[in-house]
Amino acid sequence: MPEPTRVVIAGGGYVGLYTALRLRTRLAGRLRRGEVTVTVVDPRSYMTYQPFLPEAAAGSLEPRHVVVPLRKELEGVDVVTGRVAGIHHSRRSVRVEPPAGEAYDLPYDHLVVALGSVSRVLPIPGLAEHGIGFKQVEEAVALRNHVLDRLDVAASTTDPEVRRRALTFVVVGGGYAGVEALAEMEDMARYATRYVDGVDADDMRWLLVEASQRILPEVGPDLGEYTREQLTERGIDVRLGTRLVSAEGGVAVLSDGEELPTDTLVWTAGVRANPVLTASDLPLDRQGRVRAQADLQVVGDEGVLDGVWAAGDNAAVPDLTAGDPDALCSPSAQHAVRQATRLADNLVNVLDGRRTIDYRHRHVGSVASLGLYRGVAQVYGVKLRGFPAWFMHRTYHMSRMPTLNRKVRVVTDWTLALLFRREVVSLPTVHEPREEFARAVTFTEAA
Repeated sequence: MPEPTRVVIAGGGYVGLYTALRLRTRLAGRLRRGEVTVTVVDPRSYMTYQPFLPEAAAGSLEPRHVVVPLRKELEGVDVVTGRVAGIHHSRRSVRVEPPAGEAYDLPYDHLVVALGSVSRVLPIPGLAEHGIGFKQVEEAVALRNHVLDRLDVAASTTDPEVRRRALTFVVVGGGYAGVEALAEMEDMARYATRYVDGVDADDMRWLLVEASQRILPEVGPDLGEYTREQLTERGIDVRLGTRLVSAEGGVAVLSDGEELPTDTLVWTAGVRANPVLTASDLPLDRQGRVRAQADLQVVGDEGVLDGVWAAGDNAAVPDLTAGDPDALCSPSAQHAVRQATRLADNLVNVLDGRRTIDYRHRHVGSVASLGLYRGVAQVYGVKLRGFPAWFMHRTYHMSRMPTLNRKVRVVTDWTLALLFRREVVSLPTVHEPREEFARAVTFTEAA
């Protein structure tokens, strides 16, 4: 019996999950007969639907409902929980570092590079020690608990400086992640002050720091300005043309000279392609993304690399609808999901000896939530704001949420939120579960 064709998908995000789902459908018979194997490698055993992270952080959605368990949804596909530490196409292997045990090489005949992006962190003093990211569900949960805990701290201290630090919240980055995270968290914290004696909504200070002269550039300048005005009306300080210079000692120093002692510094200032790619032998562009053709096959200076495919944030894919030969597809979930389907179909075409088809999709538009019942949207050139935009934001992303199981759970969460008040319980100690036990051990030893 001949050896099976080995397909390895490096990454379990949008591209990884949807490519695996499509391949499982298109290659069902061959997978059962052992003619083809499909393996997904990711350090997490789940895919995170990032557009719902702000709502998970604000308590509108259960965090477990914004992630998709890979092993459950990819039955028939091998799932390896481990970090891709290297790609060596010359040897047709991927280096995998599992959570425990020795690293090993995973051979492939076809490789799908779906490693996505990581936060673009600048060398700012103190940022690594005091910054909080907002790209994974763990960070969203931690931020929610942290913000609510700061309200508890402010209500319980007699030190005005401690109180001021606790009630100052700084978000750096005026793109989707920053604006939505800030808007949802401020909305939640404002509601939570109803139940915190000694802390009023006006006692809090929220700042959005953006280096450019506009926020939410994806929805256009007029809706971006509308968003700025809406945030300002809520008492949020929006600093345009301003950079974070330092965060040492928990003090956010801005380029306009202001110094803000704060316990909460959220960093959402952009992303970059997964740095693992820089150590690979794959052809990259100036931004460190894998160079791909419109059919999503990786291409180098000497032509197409046999058996290597790429899509999503870590890939430089031509945008054939832009009218500009140098235009590339934007790093968005909208493109990633559709590219994954086209990639899987093209991979099957190659296996069957057929021609590949170029990826072509005109960007539908953009939607953003600004808190409960508020939002902005630009879809097919139509601009919406307020409740209609918020409703479209929820409707669109619910339709894009993978699997019927997760769709039902998300809608159930929203329905329950209409019937019951928002939950604003802080669980900061969940991030240090052994702290109380260790304290008990210390008391015992002292006795």
